[in-house]
Amino acid sequence: MIELIAKLPGLGPRSARRVALHLLKRKDGLLVPLAEALGEAAAKITQCNTCGNFDTVQPCAVCAAPNRDETTLCVVEDVPDLWALERAGAFRGRYHVLGGVLSALDGVGPEDLSIAKLVSRVTGGPFSEVILALNATVDGQTTAHYIAEQLEPAGVTVTRLAHGVPVGGELDHLDDGTLATALRARR
Repeated sequence: MIELIAKLPGLGPRSARRVALHLLKRKDGLLVPLAEALGEAAAKITQCNTCGNFDTVQPCAVCAAPNRDETTLCVVEDVPDLWALERAGAFRGRYHVLGGVLSALDGVGPEDLSIAKLVSRVTGGPFSEVILALNATVDGQTTAHYIAEQLEPAGVTVTRLAHGVPVGGELDHLDDGTLATALRARR
């Protein structure tokens, strides 16, 4: 149990031991319900064939929603990014989950991500804009550039999320790169 818990992100062997002991001490109130919930999740939750989100139905609830903008597609690195955008409530279009970003150091190439599926989806779909909502990291920027090149023949508008000063941010607390990006992207 400890070895499996230690494989979870953010948990090492010591934290895994603490979690395991906590679960064992609260066997009826926590361990048994958690085990049942994990079993149910394993049996019912699948990845959406359309966008890559997780849900109990195909297509997922986001893809099946009739009131979403069919012409705008937001590309995200992974499911937590999709969930974050949904929580914000500011985007009402469709999504595409890549499953990661390109990374030469980690050996992640285009064939390891759902980029080919994205290009096919955009080429055969009603989309007029693709928003690249990828992290402002070197790998995120590289992936965004690669995708923009791949989508060029499709004739869609490719946009990026704005980068710079966060809402409520103070200039003297920001790093030089963020300030420089914010100045270049001013409007």
